[in-house]
Amino acid sequence: MKGISVSVICVGKLKEKFYIEGAAEYAKRLGAYCKFQLTELPEERLPANPSQAQIDAALEKEAQAVKSRLPKGAAVVALCVEGQLLSSEKLAARLEQWPAAGKSTLVFLIGSSYGMHPSLKELAQLRLSMSPMTFPHHLARVMLLEQLYRCFKIQEGSGYHK
Repeated sequence: MKGISVSVICVGKLKEKFYIEGAAEYAKRLGAYCKFQLTELPEERLPANPSQAQIDAALEKEAQAVKSRLPKGAAVVALCVEGQLLSSEKLAARLEQWPAAGKSTLVFLIGSSYGMHPSLKELAQLRLSMSPMTFPHHLARVMLLEQLYRCFKIQEGSGYHK
């Protein structure tokens, strides 16, 4: 799968050093398996206690920014709480299917701390949930990058995945 492009589009910027370092390490490792790109888009500013209408408007603006960065013809995976739960092996198998079907660009979407606009979820060929548990928004990025790396290691038959 060396000829594949994998992009992660995230709304929100990492601030904590340990998240930045973890994400950078997995991004570096992914470079051995694919053309990897990570794009950070700004999260819309909201007041301390935003109304649902304010949140919805912010999510819609964020969705427009994400859509403007989506490559044409890419397979899109939206990370969302109501998404499908897949084992690492099943995700690795799914990632192999898209290039075989002519989709050589995979794009993973991570929404802001308020989530993701429904229009982005509708675009996705897969809605993926990391877990039914709640994790810090920025940890999801590190977890996704590690899982992508793990998928490539599974596909090559490495001992990384035990």
